Amino acid sequence: MIYFPYHEPLFRPPSEAHSLIFQATIGCSHNRCTFCGMYKHKRFQLRPVEEILREIGLVPPAHRATVRRIFLADGDALIYPVAGLTEILIALGEAFPRLTRVASYASPQSLAGKSPAELALLRAHKLRLLYFGLESGDPDILAAVNKGCTAQDMLDQCRKARQAGMKLSVTAILGLAGRQRSRQHARATARWVTELSPEYFSLLTLFSRHNDDFLRGITSLTQGQILEEIRELLLHLQPKRTILRSNHASNFLQLAGSYPKDRQRLMDETDAALLQARQHRAWYDALPDYGESF
Repeated sequence: MIYFPYHEPLFRPPSEAHSLIFQATIGCSHNRCTFCGMYKHKRFQLRPVEEILREIGLVPPAHRATVRRIFLADGDALIYPVAGLTEILIALGEAFPRLTRVASYASPQSLAGKSPAELALLRAHKLRLLYFGLESGDPDILAAVNKGCTAQDMLDQCRKARQAGMKLSVTAILGLAGRQRSRQHARATARWVTELSPEYFSLLTLFSRHNDDFLRGITSLTQGQILEEIRELLLHLQPKRTILRSNHASNFLQLAGSYPKDRQRLMDETDAALLQARQHRAWYDALPDYGESF
């Protein structure tokens, strides 16, 4: 159900498919990652609190009791100043009596700009899940894609969020390093996630979306090589308690399981997919063909 217009394109994580979405910001506050084409056509801006409160009021009272989850878009709603974001969260809690959780994307920069006490305050008003784009645990890859921070910086900021009671869903990108550093990318990412043990860890696959310059600068992995990269990552991944998902539209190997309980099953499923791929060399050697445009 759509109650008001969005500034498109509008993006959300797969697990927010049934959430009501409000745009607290337009675009991404960083928007300089060379691999990412999500917000290249948007100029970043904070939407006024009054606009968001007006949109909350547009949801019919009869429908408000059906809303249990809300996602705050666009690319980094956590960058919103604490006072304004708190006012928005309070209004959401008052308008939607069955609301259990608010979620948003979070960048390293927005986490760095919030103190532990401020994060705890936001959590108290039901902002309880942050989607965090790690992309890679490899320092060289992070520098190459202009992430704007180091792997250690991101680990420190994510630990701060978890100490404030926030849940984290961390994303890494298969194929981001190309063939040049595929193994290093997989191993370093596995080490980073093992260190943090976030509640959720998700994989997506690098694909074409307004990032042609970046794609021309790497030697892209074939479909079979992406499966090899997944296996390398899973081989070294040993978090204490994490739910792994590979359910983005770009993924051609769907994986879902809990660590450490399902580690062997996930490895077995990946090995089975690899065995089949190696028996069909044309498929193994083909480049992924998934892409998006707007």
